[in-house]
Amino acid sequence: MATRSRGTTALLAVAAGGAWLLVADVLGAGQVAIWRHGPIMTLGALVGVAFLAAGVVAWREHPRNRVGPLMAVLGIAWIPQQLLFLPGRNLWALALCGAWAGVACHLFLAFPTGRLGLVSYRVVTGLAYAASLVLPSAQALTYLPLPPPLWQLVVALDASSWQVTVLFAGAVLALTVKRWRQASMAQRRAVAPVTGASMVATVTFAADRLADLVDPSPLRLPLAIVMLVAFMAVPLAYLAGLMRSRMDHGRVADLVVRLSRRERPGKLRDELAATLRDPGLTVGYWTAEQGRYVDADGRPVDLDPGPSRVVTRVDQGEAPLAVLVHDVALLEQPLLVEAACAAAALALENERLTADLRARLRQLAASRRRMLQWGEAERRRIERDLHDGVQQRLLSVAMTLGLAEAGTDPGRAAPLIGEAKTAVLAALDDLRAVSHGIHPPVLTERGLSGAVKELAAVAPMAVTCDLALDEPLPQAVESAAYYIVNEALANVTKHAAASKAWVRLAQGGRRLLVEVGDDGVGGADPALGSGLAGLADRAEANGGRLTIDSPPGKGTVLKVILPCA
Repeated sequence: MATRSRGTTALLAVAAGGAWLLVADVLGAGQVAIWRHGPIMTLGALVGVAFLAAGVVAWREHPRNRVGPLMAVLGIAWIPQQLLFLPGRNLWALALCGAWAGVACHLFLAFPTGRLGLVSYRVVTGLAYAASLVLPSAQALTYLPLPPPLWQLVVALDASSWQVTVLFAGAVLALTVKRWRQASMAQRRAVAPVTGASMVATVTFAADRLADLVDPSPLRLPLAIVMLVAFMAVPLAYLAGLMRSRMDHGRVADLVVRLSRRERPGKLRDELAATLRDPGLTVGYWTAEQGRYVDADGRPVDLDPGPSRVVTRVDQGEAPLAVLVHDVALLEQPLLVEAACAAAALALENERLTADLRARLRQLAASRRRMLQWGEAERRRIERDLHDGVQQRLLSVAMTLGLAEAGTDPGRAAPLIGEAKTAVLAALDDLRAVSHGIHPPVLTERGLSGAVKELAAVAPMAVTCDLALDEPLPQAVESAAYYIVNEALANVTKHAAASKAWVRLAQGGRRLLVEVGDDGVGGADPALGSGLAGLADRAEANGGRLTIDSPPGKGTVLKVILPCA
């Protein structure tokens, strides 16, 4: 904080010195040539003072933004141009009188962040700085006795100054228009006054330079006055923007009043969008169960919105509460965003709970819909297995026994009865297989621990079991956990290429943790296959949540938390 204070004091001292020189310029030169240059000198002095004052204010308001220092430097660089009105030939002032143009180009292209983001901006700005120093210096050198070759060079440079000025003015206008067309509505609203004033100043500056080619020209004085007024409008427009930002903070109080009245329940997003002047604002609420942000309807929120929008996170203590996906222009007003979020914190918490509930309902409805589809498919499979397997075998038994009953040769009856017995035993095996698909008998006979150990024993890879089950579990939870382990080990066998795996069951806090891991190839993604998606559906249908940690080449760890209440 002390460093910032010393820097501010230094800039204020420089600004005061520059302002004193400008005022002295007007007072001193006014006695000599006020009748000829009075309006131009006065407006020029006001332009320099305006940029100095606006630069100091902007730097104090936004110390991390370079717009303030650029404006202050522009105000100081304006002084040599004003000193040209003093009596005598000030060659050093003439050599430096164009330095302000390079700073102005930098300011116009860097606004509103103060940074030159694109390479084209940097190239144009660098060349503008070089031209603003070289061309006036060449003009100053024409007044000195120089060798003929050097004198011809500086004269050629001085003669080409108007072409260079028009070229750079066109480049600045083209880049500004391109940036304007690519900006969002919020960005345009924030930069419109300063951008408009800077474009008018650029055009009139080029026109004034062209008017100098005609002597005498009736347009020189009007163009010079319009140019100076346009340049003075740039810092004044910026100060007006700062005042508007202050007024925007007052809208936060209105937000608190509207939320307290509850006139528009469930419309928090609209209230925040109106306060922040961003119609495209999106509010995402944190759901711990899903580990992601969702909107008010429970749909996931995209946290990678693109270059024109940014994400601001809102926390409640150390816990995540919500995110705002807003226009990048609001980064220039972080205090406004922070104040709006603080004012709406309670409403955000209420909306978060509502969004969390809606997300759970949406997720549960989708999971149960898929489980119903799966159940219908299983019923059709069971019907098909009974019809094509058990029914056909029993029909064969009946026919075989009928042949044995109708036969007159006792020697043929014994083989037919044996064949019927074999068919009955095969039908029993088919029935066991079908009933195992409905509900595994081992789960009823040995419980979840025994059933999981049997799954581990028949797996083709080595499976370690860590089963910490202290209390009896509901049958639905046992069945869900068994099938999750069964399907997870099947996925390991088919896709993981693992040499070993493990199963861990841990019970506590009315929840059951089911963990299945392996040392395989990793890279498992529920979106790429129906196996993991089916596991997620089974977990969600039972009120649980599935998480997968599967970095490529480092194995897969699948965790499911099932409520036991």
